[in-house]
Amino acid sequence: MLVPALLAFVTVFGACRGVDVYAAMIKGAGEGLKTAAKILPPVIIMLSAVTLLRQSGFFELFTRLISPVLSLFGIPAETTPIILIRPFSGTGALAVVSELLTRYGANSYVGRTASVMMGSTETTFYVLAVYFGATKTGKLKKAVFAALLADFVSYVVSALAVRIFF
Repeated sequence: MLVPALLAFVTVFGACRGVDVYAAMIKGAGEGLKTAAKILPPVIIMLSAVTLLRQSGFFELFTRLISPVLSLFGIPAETTPIILIRPFSGTGALAVVSELLTRYGANSYVGRTASVMMGSTETTFYVLAVYFGATKTGKLKKAVFAALLADFVSYVVSALAVRIFF
C-alpha cells in the first residue's frame, strides 16, 4: 500500500506544481533504461566470471590453501569467495552471499558472517578508481594497501562480531 500511495502523492504533487508528470516519468524511464544498459554488461561478465571460477574448482582449491590462515582469525573458509570477489564487484559478492545463504541458511554462522562481511566492506577497486580518477591524486599504492588492509580487518571483525553477538 505504501508504494501506490507514494506514487499517487508524487503524481498529485507534481500536477499541482504544474509539472507534466507523464513526460517526466517517460524521461525518467528512458534514463533508467540507459543506466541499465550501461550496468548490465559488466554485471553479466562478473557473474559469468564468478560462475567460471566456481565451476572450475578455483574457489575450492584456494579455500583449501587459505583455510588454515582464515581459521586463525575465526573466519569461516566458506566465505573465501566473498573475500576474493568483494573488492572487485559488489554484485558478484552479493551472488556469492545469496548462494551461501541458500546452502547454509541465514541463521548459520557462515550465513551470518557472510552477511556482515557484505555489509561492512566496499568494492575497494571501484571506489579507488572513481576517487583517483576524479582527483588525479598519485598515491594509489598506499591507498590500495590501506583499503585492502581495511577490508581484511573488516572480515576479521565481522567473524568476531558474529561469534560475540550470535
